[in-house]
Amino acid sequence: MKPQLQLTVDCADPDRLAAFWAAALGYRVEPAPAPFPTWRAYWLDQGVPEEELGAGDCSDSIVDPDGTGPRIWFQQVPEAKAVKNRLHPDLGVSGGRGVPFETRRERVRSEADRLERLGATRLRSEDSPDTGSCSVLMQDPEGNEFCVH
Repeated sequence: MKPQLQLTVDCADPDRLAAFWAAALGYRVEPAPAPFPTWRAYWLDQGVPEEELGAGDCSDSIVDPDGTGPRIWFQQVPEAKAVKNRLHPDLGVSGGRGVPFETRRERVRSEADRLERLGATRLRSEDSPDTGSCSVLMQDPEGNEFCVH
C-alpha cells in the first residue's frame, strides 16, 4: 500500500495557522467527524483529557477540497520557533517562465499582498528581469518561512 502524506506543522496556535493556511492554499479546515459539532467535542468523546486539547475548538487540520493535496495538521507544541525552517512551502502562482516576466511579477506581487492581508509578513523580494526570477520570501503568522514565486 502506498503511504499517504500528511504534513505536520509545530505551532503555538493551531486554529489560527489552520485558518491562515486554508485561506492561503485554497484548502478548507477539516470538518469534525459526524455527528460531532467540533473536533474538541470529538476528542473529548474519545477520552482525550481537556488539558491536552489546548485552546480553541481544535480545528487544527486542513484538507484540499479536491482531495489531491496532502492533509496538513497543525500540532500545538510548548516551545516557540527558534531557527530557520529546514523545509518550507513554495507557492507557485506566476505561471512559469513561459509567461511574460511583467505578468509573472504582477501575479507574485498580488499574491504576496493577499497573503499579507491574511497575516503573513514579507521578508524580501527578488525581482530580476535579467535572470527572469521573481519571488517573495514570506513568513506565516508564527514565523514559518515560505516562498511565493
